[in-house]
Amino acid sequence: MSGMLVKRLFRIALWGCLVLPLAANGGRPPRQFSLQAESPKFWELVPKDAKLSVLIGGLGFTEGPVWDPRGFVYVSDEELNKIFRIDPDGRKEELISLGDPDGNTYDAHHELIDCASVLRAIIRIQSDGHYQVLADKYQGKRFNSPNDVVMGPDGAIYFTDPTLDLPKGDKQELDFQGVFRLDAQGKVTLLTKDLTQPNGLAFSPDGTRLYVDDSEKKNIRVYDFQAGTVSNGRIFGEEPGGKGDGVPDGIRVDQAGNLYVTGPQGLWVWDSSGHHLGTIVVPEQPANLAWGDSDWKTLYITATTSVYKLKTNVSGFVPYLAAAK
Repeated sequence: MSGMLVKRLFRIALWGCLVLPLAANGGRPPRQFSLQAESPKFWELVPKDAKLSVLIGGLGFTEGPVWDPRGFVYVSDEELNKIFRIDPDGRKEELISLGDPDGNTYDAHHELIDCASVLRAIIRIQSDGHYQVLADKYQGKRFNSPNDVVMGPDGAIYFTDPTLDLPKGDKQELDFQGVFRLDAQGKVTLLTKDLTQPNGLAFSPDGTRLYVDDSEKKNIRVYDFQAGTVSNGRIFGEEPGGKGDGVPDGIRVDQAGNLYVTGPQGLWVWDSSGHHLGTIVVPEQPANLAWGDSDWKTLYITATTSVYKLKTNVSGFVPYLAAAK
């Protein structure tokens, strides 16, 4: 069995909601795009007549979208082992060939930061495709498989390190799955290790909260954040689902502090108090998302083999833009 097939089967078992042809999907029809409101506030954020469009399809397993103000989006493909630049017309151009790239972000200097699973490292990628390893160890032990990354309100890089993509045959050196801080001098600090499989993460617009998904526990945790440290970890919300429905993964926040979190069937929308406002059902199970377009009101959604676009009523909170102000 090929390594790629093994990984595909692993992802089916973990996220469980990959949209396959009818015969290969247990006889179930593919999902249809729909908007399911749990609160009237949902319609303040997402138009009732919102249309979901496909930017590009036919990829392997899409992750880590980052919108560039020059008018394109970077997307990781974990099966094709590349990061692509995707233009508005759907044309793709390879930025780098890299074993299992995952979550991405821009830092305060508008440089692309990637979670490189095979390297087990956080790397910075230049526009010509060359990269620099920023960190690959904590206290002399290699990371598991860095998964998602965000720039913090203090300009440092924050990332999760589950074992979800630990390369086959590699030894786990850390005996926990942590959330880490990486400062400009290359110092790595452990924030917390109380999640079983930490995945997506995001800061509140005012910088006082850090949200982290736990894909295994199917919940979202929130921490109070101050001066590069976290405290008072607690459950913010649960995203339960049946077998094959998908789990919490990527997170984004809008300017008002509402959360958009991948979960069963698509994207779950939450207000800042932990109320589930509604769900954006996506045909293919999403893994991550990013705000984009000139007004930052469009969600770019990486969902299995495709990248989708959805125009909303609100502007997204984009940490590296806030740092540039």
